[in-house]
Amino acid sequence: MTNEVVHLEHIWVQHNGVPILEDISLGILENDFVGIIGPNGGGKTTLLKVILGLIQPTRGRVTVLGKHPEDSRNSIGYVPQHNLFDRQFPISVWEVVLMGRNGRVGLFKRYSSEDKAKAEESLDSVGMLQHAGRQIGKLSGGEQQRVLISRALVSEPRLLLLDEPTASVDPAMQTEFYELLEELKKRMAVVIVSHDIGAVSVYVDKIACLNVQLHYHGSKELSDDILEATYKCPVQMIAHGTIPHRVLKEH
Repeated sequence: MTNEVVHLEHIWVQHNGVPILEDISLGILENDFVGIIGPNGGGKTTLLKVILGLIQPTRGRVTVLGKHPEDSRNSIGYVPQHNLFDRQFPISVWEVVLMGRNGRVGLFKRYSSEDKAKAEESLDSVGMLQHAGRQIGKLSGGEQQRVLISRALVSEPRLLLLDEPTASVDPAMQTEFYELLEELKKRMAVVIVSHDIGAVSVYVDKIACLNVQLHYHGSKELSDDILEATYKCPVQMIAHGTIPHRVLKEH
């Protein structure tokens, strides 16, 4: 399809003969907001790294924006699951975000006025422009995550990949965070890996369930059969209405 941003066709990834991803086929379109859920060790992060071109599939075909992932990397924004850094290191929010332009300007080159304008615009879009001069290690977990999204956005991506972005965000800020992603999908495709099935099912347009194999049907409707196939155990569905209640199978 002409508006397909990511195309995965019969992707296999193996390590020492053990399948990590098994026969994955998936298409992600422009302005899609896709949630990927599944258990730990199910291959979610590996799938993102295949899209980034950081892991080569054992077999199968992957294209991003019609090209090999490595050739499209400047058009991909990525927020990894773990951001380990010395919280005392004296680097400001502004400097962190500008680093997101390195893929375009190259290392050790001076940032142009356009680069700085893009950094300001990016920080403003995530509500962090007023914190530009602060040391990033002094921010809360939620604020740091917004800065890292800003760093991903400053390269003007057409695809944004986020790996467990709410892991360090307190519950009070999660709604605001997902609303930010809803705004971003107007400009790009957004793919989020998360364990938070409830929040993901509210905000995303489509859900893929991944546990080595992919269970995906192009919508965000989740059946207990799909969840049980993904998590390999019985699952209780909870419906949220005026009064939240469990929906249990008949015994």
